[in-house]
Amino acid sequence: MLRTILRQVKQYRTAAILTPVWTAAEVVMGVLIPYVTASIIDKGINAGSMPDVYRYGFYMLLMAFLSLMFGILAGRFAAYSSTGIAANLRDAMYRNIQRFSFSDIDKYSTAGLVTRMTTDVANIQNATQMLLRVSFRAPLNLISSVVMCFFINSRLSVIFLVAIVILASLLTLIIVRASKLFQQIFRKYDDLNSVVQENVSAIRVVKAYVREHHELGKLDRAALSLFRLNVKAESIMALNGPVMNLVVYGCIISLSWFGAHYIVSGSLTAGQLTSLFSYVMMVLQSLMMLSMIFVQLTQSAASVKRIAEVIDEVPDMSNPESPVTQVKDSSIDFDHVYFSYKAGGDYALEDINLSIQAGQTIGIIGGTGSGKSTVGSLICRLYDVSKGQVRVGGTDVREYDMESLRKQVAVVLQSNTLFSGTLLENLRWGKEDATEEECRQACIASCADEFISALPDGYNTVVEQGGANFSGGQKQRLCIAQALLKQPKVLILDDSTSAVDTATDAKIRQTFAEKIPGTTKIIISHRILSIQHSDKIIVMDDGKVKGFDTHDNLLKTNDIYRDIYNMQTSGGEGDFDQKK
Repeated sequence: MLRTILRQVKQYRTAAILTPVWTAAEVVMGVLIPYVTASIIDKGINAGSMPDVYRYGFYMLLMAFLSLMFGILAGRFAAYSSTGIAANLRDAMYRNIQRFSFSDIDKYSTAGLVTRMTTDVANIQNATQMLLRVSFRAPLNLISSVVMCFFINSRLSVIFLVAIVILASLLTLIIVRASKLFQQIFRKYDDLNSVVQENVSAIRVVKAYVREHHELGKLDRAALSLFRLNVKAESIMALNGPVMNLVVYGCIISLSWFGAHYIVSGSLTAGQLTSLFSYVMMVLQSLMMLSMIFVQLTQSAASVKRIAEVIDEVPDMSNPESPVTQVKDSSIDFDHVYFSYKAGGDYALEDINLSIQAGQTIGIIGGTGSGKSTVGSLICRLYDVSKGQVRVGGTDVREYDMESLRKQVAVVLQSNTLFSGTLLENLRWGKEDATEEECRQACIASCADEFISALPDGYNTVVEQGGANFSGGQKQRLCIAQALLKQPKVLILDDSTSAVDTATDAKIRQTFAEKIPGTTKIIISHRILSIQHSDKIIVMDDGKVKGFDTHDNLLKTNDIYRDIYNMQTSGGEGDFDQKK
C-alpha cells in the first residue's frame, strides 16, 4: 500500500530529498541562536563589553538570516514535491479508472471515486508536506535542544526529561482517541458527496416532483453526521493546547525555582538560564509537532488505503498476450452463453445461442430486466461472459485487442452524454480527424443535421455541461452520428431512439439500410415500431431467448411478442421529441 504511494514520487524525488536537508540546516541555526544569546548576556551585557555584544549580536543575526533562508528553501521544495506527488496520484488513479471494465466500476461509487481524487489526495498532500518538513524538524529539534540543555546544565535538564515523559503520555492518549474518529469521518465524506452528486445529476427530477425539501433533509442528515464526528474529534484534539501549556508552565516554574538557586550558588549564569528557557519551549513545541504528525498520519492512513485500492485495482478484463487486431467480418455468434454480474450470483443471461449473419439488422425486445442490454454489452466486451463464448467475425471477443474490437463495434446507449466543448468536438469522439463535412454527413444520416443547421453557430455551437442545452432526442441523434463516424462493422443501438419521434426513428432506420448495408445493426428497443422491419427479432424474457424469428412469424408463434405488439398498437405511443 505504502509502496504504491511512494512510486508516485517519480520526478519529485530530488525535491523530496532536499527538503529534509534544508530543514536540518534550519534547525541547526535555530538551536544555536539561544546559545549565542547566552553569550551576549554573560560576556557582553553582564561584563559591560560592547564589542562582545556587537560581535555575538552579529553572529545571532547571521544565524537568524541563514535559518530564514534555509526555511524558505525547505518550504519551497516541500510544497513542490508534495503538490507534485498529489498530481501524480490523481493522474495514476484517473489512468487506471480509464482501464476499468464495467464490473470494476460497479465496485466503486462515483461519489467514492470523487472523494478519493479530491479529499483523500489533499490529505496525503498535506501529510507529505508535513512529513518532509515537520517529521524531520521535530525530532532533530528535540534531540538538539535536549543535548544543548545537558551541555549547559545536566542537573536542570532532568526537568526536561520528566516533562517529555508526561507530555508524551498525555498526547498519546489524545491521539489514540482522536484517530478512531478520523477514520469514521472519511466514510462520512463519501456519504455527503453521494447525496450531492445524486441531487445535482437528477435535479430536473427533483424539481419535477417538488422534492427539494426531501433532498435538503438528506443533505442535512449527512452533513450533521459529519459535523458531529468532526466536533467530537476536534474537541479531543483541542486538548493538545491546554496539556501543552500545563507542561510548559510547569517546566518554566521548575526552571525558575531551581535555576534561581543555581545562580545564587554560582553554578549557573543568568544567560544560561535564559537559554534554558528557550530550549524548554523548543523541546515541548517539538513534542507538540510530533503529536500533530501522528494525527495527520492517522488521517492519511485511511486515505492512503483508499487511493492505493484504486491504483492497484487490476481490471477484470485485459488483452490476451497476442491479441487479434482485425475483425474479419460483422457476423455475431452466441454459443451457450451464461452471464452473471457478480461472481456466484444469479445469471442475468442463461444458455443464449444465437447466430447473426454479417450485415443483418437484428431487433431485440423484452421487458425491463429481461437481459436486452446485457446481450449488447457482451458483444463489445464491456463485460466478460461467465460461461460460453461470444464471437464477432468468428473470433471469441476475449481474443481481440479491446481497443480494436470497440473501434469496430460501436454502441449508442439510451442515456447519452455530451461533453463540454463544441458540437464538432463531440462528434469527433467517433473519429478524431473527421472533417466538418464528414461530421455533417453523419448528422444527416442520424437526422441531427436538421436541428443543427437551425442553430446560430451551427456545428460550432457550444455544448453546456452534460448537454443541458439539447433535448434527449437531439442528444441521441448526435450520439448516433458519433457512432456512424467510426464506420463500424457492428452498430448496437441500445434503446437509443427512445426519445425520438416515430417518424424520425423510421428515417434513421431507412438511412442505415441505404448507407451502411454491410454493417450488422443490433437495435435494442421497447418499441415494436423500431424493430418490426428487422431481418430477425430476438425476444428476451428473464435472461433467456424466447424467440428468434421475423416479425410476421413471431406474431404467429410467440405469445410474448404478440402480447407486446397488441398492447402497443392498440393504445398508440404518441412519443415526440420535445425540448426539455
